[in-house]
Parts: sequence; C-alpha cells; structure tokens
Amino acid sequence: MNLNLSGKKALVTASGRGLGRAIVHALADEGAHVAFVARTANDIDSLSKELATGAKPNYGISMDLVPDGAPRELASRLADAGFEEIDIVVHNLGGTLDITDPMCPVSDWRKVWRFNLEVAVELNLIYLPIMRRKGWGRIVHISSISSMENHGPIPYCAAKAALNAYTRSLGRAMAPHGVVVSAILPGAVWTEDGYWDRASRNRPEHVEKYLRERMAIGRLGRPEEIAGLAALLCSDQASFCIGTLVPADGGQGRSYFGL
Repeated sequence: MNLNLSGKKALVTASGRGLGRAIVHALADEGAHVAFVARTANDIDSLSKELATGAKPNYGISMDLVPDGAPRELASRLADAGFEEIDIVVHNLGGTLDITDPMCPVSDWRKVWRFNLEVAVELNLIYLPIMRRKGWGRIVHISSISSMENHGPIPYCAAKAALNAYTRSLGRAMAPHGVVVSAILPGAVWTEDGYWDRASRNRPEHVEKYLRERMAIGRLGRPEEIAGLAALLCSDQASFCIGTLVPADGGQGRSYFGL
C-alpha cells in the first residue's frame, strides 16, 4: 500500500526513544521529511545518524517542550531549518510523570495536564492554520487505553480522556478543511528502559501475571506495531478517520467504545 507521504513534512514529539522513535522511522521509510524533538541530546544524535543514510532531509532538535513558550520556540527553530509548513504532526509527548497519588495537589494535576494535552494544543494552534490554508493535514495524538478505563494514575487517565475528547471535537471542526485529526490508544508496549522493560528485569512474576490476566494476545506490544498504525493515520488512506480513536492494545482493554 502506497501511503503517498513522499515529500510531506512531519513533526514527531518525544521521539528520542520507544514509540516516538519508531514513528519517526516509519514516516521516513514512507518518504516523509521528518523533524523530531526530544529532551535527550544523545537520543537525537543517534536517531539523526540512523536516518543519515537516506536521501531525505530530516532534522532533530533536543529541547524540553514543557516550559512556557517552548512550543513557539520549537516552531521558530523548525522554520529556520526549512520546516515551517508542517503537513503532519504526531504528538507522542505524554506520561504519568510518576504522579500516582489520587489526592495529589492541583499543581501536580497541572503538570500532568500540560505534559499530556496542553503542549499538543499549543502546537496545533501553530500548525493547523497552515494545514487549513493548504487544504491538507494530519494530526495524530498518542493517547492511551487508560483514557477509556479505570486503571492507571487518576491525573494521567483524566488527561488522556480529555485528549480523546479534544481529538473527537477538533476532528469535526477541521474536517471541512481537509485536515484529519485522530488518536491512537496504545496498551502495554515494551520499550527499551521503559516501565515494562524494567519490570521484566526486576519483577518478572508481575509481568507474567499481567500478560496472563490482562493481555488477550499474551504478550506486550512492540513500538513498530504502533508506528505502522500512526503512519497509516498520517496518510491519504485515513481520509475518513475524522476524530477517530483507534485502540491498539493487544486485547488489554475491556470496555465498549460507544462513540
């Protein structure tokens, strides 16, 4: 299947490792010119070297997107590097920030909110006008199966649920302009030095129990399995996926999606 991404300019956030890194490779393999951003300079450098063998210009930036003004700074730096008119944005930034207390202060809620939703909104406000003017664009949010079920830290689940609602609503608003907004809801995915990697080494019995009781497929997901789906949603093949939420969880989730 030809995804027709050759020459499209894409931005992938939190792309130094795991899902984000795999998504960068998936888009680059389809011919897109990819800008990628992550906090760790070594991760950006190594990813840049992996992509250097291709003929397509790609661009990596090491910076933290959370501080006030950071999304606008990123856009400025990308414009200077020839990535002003972005066609595709994949928002992979997110996580629990290890904030697990259900009675945590509002200041912690705000940290989780900004990390999982607010940065994406800011970047969309920058790039959606460009996509609308061109009559084509793709926004893909990486949400979580936790957004639909009662498991995981409460601030994280709530923020991802808000991201889902934002995706559904924004998708309807952007559809007349040729811009497709969607979200992927991954389940438990193994990433190097991620939660499941560390748990496999330190608490293998916990992982075995989880796989047996929660994962219908009997294993963890692989970053490449999410990346391929993201690339599809970034393409013309996703033209009917208006505000679509796509679970990709190996049968982990148990809720019905009444959307």
